[in-house]
Amino acid sequence: MRRLTDMNQDGALQGSEPDGGHDASGREPASASGTVLPGPLRDGADDLVQLIDHHGVRHPHEHYDELITDVDGAALRKLYEDMVVVRRIDAEATALQRQGELALWPPLLGQEAAQIGSGRALREDDFVFSSYRENAVAYCRGVDLTDLLRVWRGNASSGWDPYSINMATPQVIIGAQTLHATGYAMGITQDGADSVAVTYFGDGATSQGDVNEAMVFAASYQAPVIFFCQNNHWAISEPVGLQAHVPIARRAPGFGIPSVRVDGNDVLACLAVTREALARARSGGGPTFIEAVTYRMGPHTTADDPKRYRDANELEDWASRDPLARLATLLDSLGLLDADYTDAVKATADAIAAELRQGCLSMPEPEPTDVFKHVYSAPNSWLDRQQDHYERYLASFAETSQEGSR
Repeated sequence: MRRLTDMNQDGALQGSEPDGGHDASGREPASASGTVLPGPLRDGADDLVQLIDHHGVRHPHEHYDELITDVDGAALRKLYEDMVVVRRIDAEATALQRQGELALWPPLLGQEAAQIGSGRALREDDFVFSSYRENAVAYCRGVDLTDLLRVWRGNASSGWDPYSINMATPQVIIGAQTLHATGYAMGITQDGADSVAVTYFGDGATSQGDVNEAMVFAASYQAPVIFFCQNNHWAISEPVGLQAHVPIARRAPGFGIPSVRVDGNDVLACLAVTREALARARSGGGPTFIEAVTYRMGPHTTADDPKRYRDANELEDWASRDPLARLATLLDSLGLLDADYTDAVKATADAIAAELRQGCLSMPEPEPTDVFKHVYSAPNSWLDRQQDHYERYLASFAETSQEGSR
């Protein structure tokens, strides 16, 4: 069986072990701990920032440990609970789609650590611009559970009021949200505030012009924005090595943006690198590009069948790096994974899943004329005329029905 730890960015065999020997490019690490980690000056370094390896072993790090001194046992437990809950939300939403209650759902299975670690680093006044898969980030922002499903059930054009949780509704146009985030960040600078815009996208989006144009503007204006790329190795059915023959993080320094690669299945490392990027942005240091190397364990969406293009061995390799399992192992080694705690976490996750399901099934059907709502921020005579014509058209069916019953 081909081991994931023996492959580089392109899938070529390397005979290496990122968690304890070489990095993903086969080079020797710079520290004995096996966690060679780029500090602020190692722009575009290939080495993965890793604080908890896939065996659940905590590796100290001179630079990044300073950014997580507040993360004690209780905080680790909360991060674990968050990941269990969002995985349960994801499973419930997937089940709802399979049962015909949702038209579509984009699973996040396997990417919990990248989203929870980064999401929990944010301040309330920071603003998130995401793609369609960042449901765990939305959970961190405090989204109403029912609002997560409105679009996917076909009941609304968008899920929530962006200003209520400081997170824009998901962007389906690949990469477009990076431009929105950069523009918002430029506005933050004009306002003299110290909040930060954070945009999430996948490895496939890095080939889009919008993403590259956003980085040009972000670098030119030193905008306080974080480009958080979740490299889950698949752009729908295309492997990342097809479009990126070197680590994606290497691209950003060409725009003048410092970058870092992080183990996207290590929630603690994701928290640390995001805090570093936030501190840089708040202090006037401009943008940062984070490549979180993770894996999409499920389909691209529930309309996709990854068995048609993905090797089962690859899935097995990444399953051994499960973000929840490694944190559970660490907690267990610290004596923090007792039965009372795990039972309580499961009960919380099940209760939230039940709330999600109830919210979905009890969601009121939209009125036909709701399509005219929220098109413009002010009254518009052209739109009003369209709505009037449409209402009279709908009324004609009722009149025809009444005439037929006489």
